Amino acid sequence: MAANLDKPNRWKQDTQASVDHYNKWFMKFAPKAFRDTRIEVTRSVEQAILQSSHMRNLSPELLRSQPSVLPTLRMSCCPPLAVDRLIGLADTSKSLVENMEDGKLSARMPAETVALHLAKVVRVISKLLDPDIFVWIPERRAPTAEERHRASTIVADRLTGAVANPIIRNAQEKRQLRVMEAYLIRKGYAKKSHPPNVPLDRMTPGTFTFHYPVVTGNETHKVNVSVDALIQPHVSRANRLPVMVEAKSAGDFTNTNKRRKEEAKKISQLTATYGDGICYVVFLCGYFDSGYLGYEAADGIDWVWEHRIEDFEQLGI
Repeated sequence: MAANLDKPNRWKQDTQASVDHYNKWFMKFAPKAFRDTRIEVTRSVEQAILQSSHMRNLSPELLRSQPSVLPTLRMSCCPPLAVDRLIGLADTSKSLVENMEDGKLSARMPAETVALHLAKVVRVISKLLDPDIFVWIPERRAPTAEERHRASTIVADRLTGAVANPIIRNAQEKRQLRVMEAYLIRKGYAKKSHPPNVPLDRMTPGTFTFHYPVVTGNETHKVNVSVDALIQPHVSRANRLPVMVEAKSAGDFTNTNKRRKEEAKKISQLTATYGDGICYVVFLCGYFDSGYLGYEAADGIDWVWEHRIEDFEQLGI
């Protein structure tokens, strides 16, 4: 039985709940300096959203009066636009865009030329605004205060995340494993190491272990695939193999594609060795949108949301 891959009708709602779940953790536990920066940037982004009539009225006039808003607009696109990419797509002036990134306009550029290039920038950004962030735009309505704030935090994450994402991700993984461990113990499981020389189908029922190197390949070429958690249900599955779980968190929507490819490679290696009957799932917290989830489902990878951890029950756990 699948936990979530066969339920696309609730993916969008779960993504929003997962983003909120991640943000609550982040605001409470992330390193103070980064957290303070993120809060400040979130306020700035929310102000930009308000100034642009909730991103429905982007105009050259807005950019002329508030050139410092450009980084926010770049990060509001799907995909987020690097400076050089925006310059190329808009066929605009490099010096103008770079000056705007510093919060100013090019003083020596004639006003008519500035207006022309700002219009080009607005056209590109308006076309590429991310509908998964600004959900009210395709629905042609005003946002709720909650939707506006959520959109602000997402864009703020994109603006500030690069410098701290690895640190935050490692802290999140450790926390996710603690959450998983507490849940499994409540369900009557015991944490117990599984000897590497004992086949996986002989793992003791009702036990779990973390950071286990699963051997894949053949006698001439073996490869260890690191799995964050092995869980052998109280009642073993038909093939007696444990459920394999990968803990995944993401602080923004931009970095999930690379990690999806890593997961696809892992399940390919595991399936080649143990057959199609393996149960390999990801334990998700944070920013995983329908695009990511669709690819996971297509690869046969199921998932359990941290905000609804009881979905493990659908996997026999």
